[in-house]
This record gives sequence, structure tokens and C-alpha cells, in this order.
Amino acid sequence: MLSRIVLIFTAILFMAACQPEKKEIIFPKTDLSKTALIPKPLKTVSTNSAFGLSKNTVIYTSGTDSNFEQVGQFLLEKVKLKTDLDIAINTSNSEESIERFIYINQSDSVDLKTPESYQLYIKKDSIFLNAKTAAGAFRGIQTLRQLIPEKSNDTLTDHPLWLIPTGKILDEPKFEYRGAMLDVARHFFTVEEVKKYMDILAYYKYNVLHLHLSDDQGWRIEIKSWPKLTQIGGATEVGGGTGGYYTQDDYTELVEYAAQRHITIIPEIDMPGHTNAASLSYPILNGNGKKVKAYTGTRVGFSTFDARKDTVYSFLDDVIREVASLSPGPYFHIGGDESHVTKKRDYIHFVEKVEKIVQKHGKQMMGWNEIAQGNISASTVTQLWNEPHNALKAAKNGSKIVLSPGEKTYLDMKYDSLSKFGLDWAGLIPVDVAYKWNPETYVEGLSIESILGIEAPLWSETISNSEELEYLAFPRAIGYAELGWSTLENCNWEDYRERLARQVPFLNRMNVNYYPTKLVDWE
Repeated sequence: MLSRIVLIFTAILFMAACQPEKKEIIFPKTDLSKTALIPKPLKTVSTNSAFGLSKNTVIYTSGTDSNFEQVGQFLLEKVKLKTDLDIAINTSNSEESIERFIYINQSDSVDLKTPESYQLYIKKDSIFLNAKTAAGAFRGIQTLRQLIPEKSNDTLTDHPLWLIPTGKILDEPKFEYRGAMLDVARHFFTVEEVKKYMDILAYYKYNVLHLHLSDDQGWRIEIKSWPKLTQIGGATEVGGGTGGYYTQDDYTELVEYAAQRHITIIPEIDMPGHTNAASLSYPILNGNGKKVKAYTGTRVGFSTFDARKDTVYSFLDDVIREVASLSPGPYFHIGGDESHVTKKRDYIHFVEKVEKIVQKHGKQMMGWNEIAQGNISASTVTQLWNEPHNALKAAKNGSKIVLSPGEKTYLDMKYDSLSKFGLDWAGLIPVDVAYKWNPETYVEGLSIESILGIEAPLWSETISNSEELEYLAFPRAIGYAELGWSTLENCNWEDYRERLARQVPFLNRMNVNYYPTKLVDWE
């Protein structure tokens, strides 16, 4: 830590000593408050000058936590991709000409009220990013990435400068949980496709990716104690494709990739319904009294585990144990939705019994709002998709609620009647409808203290690759990022649509097949 501090102060002294010998650069006026940041920060103050990012900029990071250096390294890599600048990090070479520096600092300031809060102070010769945690620092560098212009200014010096507006940004999230869900069960998505999705989500400060890993049409994660789940259950998908699955090494790779972006992966094994692929693999699990056949359609509600069979719970103990051991996050999602052929008393018995298994393996249970019919623990998180009364019941019991109302947040709903992909059972969701609602008041009687956050699910009945995924997810997922992060006062549709229009360079650079809605005047 001491050596890192010495480095930084050496850099400051070096710059101060050299400053009189250099011609002062007169930066053009820039307005930090007019930048197209998404999500919109809590508070922005402009000082109308610029920090010149160049080849002679150096990144320094706090030495108290090695994760801060990883955040700095991430920033360095993204700067290289956007500007082609090879800038140094934590250099000790006093011979190097250091014009300006960026310092990512671990701070214990009382003004940093949440683990993801950050403060960004941008001056002409330095940028200080303060955060209590590496997660907060990581959110801050997403803001900094968005502030770097697309083009350099090479008229001020003999080398290109990317002019970042000066001022200060004080920022923190509204909700601690800001998630997206991807259904990899109806159609399988590769490791690389999921990674690309995470890269885009991270840029807009998402911190959760919920993976729907099993359904009637496919089982997508290797369970070593029950190998037929992937050998048989992983070989199908909607429409009759070849399916696919993640080995445990694949899944671990995704978890680690997410962790580098301060995203938590939440695994979901849907049960007791949506279980045809599991029962196809092991018919002893089946509880609907019918012969199990491979299913590649899109109908729901016909399958169930046998809620009164001990073998089912032995199976689930193994599945939950293996998946939980690979998932460092706090949650394990059991699904629980649309289990129409499970008798109600069996459904309640099942949910209450599985909750104990989840807890035995060190996780908090999550489930769709139907699980609130059972006597669930206050530590269990209920995800609202269609039944506010169940969310209210769970909240009254002390449970936290994740808001995913189908009519507002379902990314698989069509934008309009002309959409190429998607469904419409919950209604059409144009980009403005997706944005213009208030999660804090959506459920009458649900206090903000009971709301853990929001999540945008993307079910994959009608999509099978990244291009189709991106068409439905973007730009709506960008708006959900702001609804989850920014205060109500900072969520204004007319202001947002102008900032959204200016996301095109990033979306193009990432090769995102976004839906070019006519509600936005795209740049």
C-alpha cells in the first residue's frame, strides 16, 4: 500500500515540477452535465474544462485491495479497445513522461453509502475515482468509459487527446439488485454468446445475470451424479434443434467471467413444473402419470415432478448441491411457476421441502411468485411476474421482492405488431412503455423497503442466437438499467431518449443488433 501511495505522489510531484516547462493547454469548454450517461448519475456538477486522455496518461490503483488493480486493468483494456492507446498502470518508471493520471482509490468516506457507490472527480490533470469496494469502483469506470469521446482532438498537442469533461459525479444505485434473465433452456446459447450479453449488461451497471438452466425442452448444466440429464435432456430444444449444455467447467468459466464484471450469476433449476427434460432423462422423477416423450414445442404447464416421492428429493439434493458448489452468489432459484398439473397441497409440500434443501447447501431460495403459496422463510426471495397478491403475501412475511412484471419487463414480448421475434401474451412493449413506469409504486401496498430490485427476463421460445437475442433485449434492457439504478427524479423519458440515441457508437462497436425504434432519433 505504501509503495502505491509513493508512486502516486511521485507522479503528482513530477507533473508539478514539469508543468512550468510546458506550454499550458487551453482546453475547449465541455459540459459534463450534457453527456449521454446511462444510467443517469445521482448528481453531476460541471466545471467546463477537460481532462486530456492520451498515451502519456497513467492509471494508478489503491494498494489496499488487489481487486482495485483488477478494476484498473479492466479500464486499461477498454481504453485500448476504444482509443488504441497503450497506457500504463501502476508504473514506477520515473523516466516516463506522465502528463495526467487516473487514480482508482479505495475510500472509507461516509458519503459512500452503499457498496456500489462511487465518486468521480475529474480535473484537467487528474481523475480520482473513490469507492469503498471494487464493485463500486467497477461501476464508476463504466461511467468513465461512457465519458471518453469517440474521436480524439489532435489540434491541441502533437499527439491525440480524448477530451473528458471535467467536474464531479456522485453516484449510487437505487436498488441493490439489477438483473437480467436469459432462458438458455428453450434454446441453448453458447458460452461466448452469454459472455457477450454480460459485457453489454456490465456497461450499463447490471449486477445480476439469472440463467434459466432447465425446462421442458432442455436441461443445460452437467450434473455429474445424474449424467443422463445432459446426455438425454440436453439434446433437444424448441423447434427440434440439437440443444446443448454447459459442462461444469463451462459454467465455472461463465461464473468467473461474470465475477470479473461484478455480476452475480443466479442459477435456476425450474421445478416442480417445467420438468419434462429432467423426467425424460430419468422417468422415475415424473409425476403426471403419463409416458414421458421429448418435447420441442412451447406449451407450458403439463409436466411435474412427483412431489411425494423420496427419490425426487434425493435427486434434487444432488442437483442443488452440485450447482450451488459452483455458484458463489447467495441465491439458488427453484422456478416454481406454471406448475398447473401439480395438486396445490403437493405443490406447497414440494416448495417447503426444497427450500430446506437449498438452505442446507448454504443458499437463499428464490422463486417465481407462485412459491408464496407455501410457508416460506423470510430469507427467501420472491420474483413477481404476474400475481401481485402473492408478492404482497411474501413481503408481509418478510421476504424481499424482485419485480419482473410481464407487461413491463418481459424482453421476449414484441415491440409492436411488426416485430420479427417475440410473443405478445403479456402485451406489446414498445421502448417507451418499457421505460415509463415506476418500480417503487408498481404494486400498490408494496413498500420500497420490500423491493430488492428489478429484473428483465428474456425467454427464448422465438430466439436461438445472439443476433435475435439482441434484437429483443436492446434497447429495452438499457432502460431497465436506468430504472434499477437512477432516482425517480432522474428517470425522464424525453431526456432518456436523447441519451439513448447517443449510445449508437457503443452498440455498433459491440456489434449489437438492436431494434432501431422510431421513438428514438438515433444518431
